[in-house]
Amino acid sequence: MTFQAPEYVRRIAPYQAGKPISELAREYGLAESSIVKLASNENPLGMPESARLAMLAAVGDLGRYPDANGFALKAALSDRFGVPADWITLGNGSNDVLELAAHALVQPGESVVYSQYSFAVYALATQEVGARAIVVPARDHGHDLDAMAAAIAPDTRLVFLANPNNPTGTFAPAEALERFMAAVPPSVVVVLDEAYNEYLRPEDRYDATVWLRQYPNLLISRTFSKAYGLAGLRVGYGFAQPELTDLLNRVRQPFNVNSMAQAAAIAALGDQDFLARSYEVNRQGIERLQGAFAEMGLRFVPSFGNFVLVQVGNAPAVYEKLLRAGVIVRPVGNYGLPEWLRISVGLPAENEAFLKALRGALA
Repeated sequence: MTFQAPEYVRRIAPYQAGKPISELAREYGLAESSIVKLASNENPLGMPESARLAMLAAVGDLGRYPDANGFALKAALSDRFGVPADWITLGNGSNDVLELAAHALVQPGESVVYSQYSFAVYALATQEVGARAIVVPARDHGHDLDAMAAAIAPDTRLVFLANPNNPTGTFAPAEALERFMAAVPPSVVVVLDEAYNEYLRPEDRYDATVWLRQYPNLLISRTFSKAYGLAGLRVGYGFAQPELTDLLNRVRQPFNVNSMAQAAAIAALGDQDFLARSYEVNRQGIERLQGAFAEMGLRFVPSFGNFVLVQVGNAPAVYEKLLRAGVIVRPVGNYGLPEWLRISVGLPAENEAFLKALRGALA
């Protein structure tokens, strides 16, 4: 039997997640406790204790549906970032927010602009709605904002822009982003994906929320999966003016963020000590990894996120050797980077285990 489906759906290559620890343990007969996973840009500290306790408190009410509008979480986000609650959209991870934008705004045949070497979900979201991708060549592995603005076509409805960018770790300063927003036609929505925003150094930080009132076509996407340590709970959110937020909510599933996730997110948002510790562990880890790569003579892209992209030559072979040593990293051949691996920052002992395994794999 041949099922009838749009050709653009059949052309989609499903998203490939990082290899789970349990899968590697089964494949190679390794003890799960001995495996180091540095593949999925997760917080090596795990989830904050404050969030765990909030989850436990929410367990007693799991027989009821979650608050579909996420009133308490939106109130906490509004208070934390100074954005009105009706300007907030909640998502099942920030991936959900990205896809909501595509489904709400783009029709089959219209175009979406994003950069070469940018997050794989941009391409998936574009394909899901039968849109045409305009992929702008990268500059030094990062966004060429002038070229992206010039690439916008009459039928462009959406621009995806990550800052910092995944998988390359590159960063565009606030002044460049402001110039870009001024150059984008007001009918084109810019999704500013700030999943790694909390890892920026103090001197690089900027507040994109102040641009929301000036640009009704701006949608800021953020997540609790990275610095807040809640990757397994899938909580993301978007900021935009009410007209755009209303469109997103028209295509959003009504219970897309569960009760335990909402409770944990509220607690994590208020846990500034955990966030500061996450930042510090990451900065030290970035410095250690990049310093080691420089000592080993390996080319890498200086990172503003919680991972480093490093060129190792025969990346599939190196990746396989690392797996056999009990270390999971992320190959990025699907991004057009066949000689590179993306390494998430781990705890100090995990970083050292990876570096030891890498030296062995390269030898």
